[in-house]
Amino acid sequence: MNMLLHGMSDSEFEIFHGDTLKNDWEMLSEANPAKKMKFDAVVANPPFSLRWDHTDALKEDVRFKSYGGLAPKSAADFAFLLHGFHFLKDEGTMAIILPHGVLFRSGAEEGIRRKLLQDGHIDTVIGLPSNLFYSTGIPVCILVLKKCKQPDDVLFINASERYGKGKKQNFLRQDENTNDIEEILTTYRERPEKIERYARRVSMEEIEKNGYNLNISRYVSTAKPEKKIDLAEVHERLVLSSAKAKEARQRHNKFLDELGLPKLPD
Repeated sequence: MNMLLHGMSDSEFEIFHGDTLKNDWEMLSEANPAKKMKFDAVVANPPFSLRWDHTDALKEDVRFKSYGGLAPKSAADFAFLLHGFHFLKDEGTMAIILPHGVLFRSGAEEGIRRKLLQDGHIDTVIGLPSNLFYSTGIPVCILVLKKCKQPDDVLFINASERYGKGKKQNFLRQDENTNDIEEILTTYRERPEKIERYARRVSMEEIEKNGYNLNISRYVSTAKPEKKIDLAEVHERLVLSSAKAKEARQRHNKFLDELGLPKLPD
């Protein structure tokens, strides 16, 4: 339905009924290699942290068995990722929208994340603003994966503060003054060493030191530096203020004395 609404003809795609994670489609099955498909691009927006009731038999599934275990039953996020990644061509690119939890959660997910990083498959991590989607208000990320990635680093783009605020939900701006989407795409293509408070290429050595944690703010913080305080200047202002206060008190006490009223203490 989504593809039809975006102007694609029904002759441009095929739809199969089944459970994507548990029962791989027959035409894409390893048991049917002649019909097995590989794609130049894989784009996915799976349901976030979906519970799935997997069995041990799936540990031997060709899509999952190379990653040390299955995604936990409480969250199938990495199962969807590995499913799509399995059907990616060696020269292809995959982009998947997921909750931020996949970047730092421990347990089985940590093992899968470590394996993907060690094999050089995670190319870019993009953080998006919160409240962009109708289905959820949480901030999400886009993981870009490749099977033949060249640079030995990961590009982090923290776009969490680049958005327009709407009445009910936020949106990425696209006007003559600001284009949030183009800024993300340009940064992704050019892969700069660093853009202050927005993007940075992080070496695998640094990621390894951080326990393969990909929490975006760990590498690219959007926090503004605190204004530096000149203590000498502050001290000078305090001395001047104290002198002015003393002068005002003396003048006031002179008036009180003329009126026969008690003076203010020094």
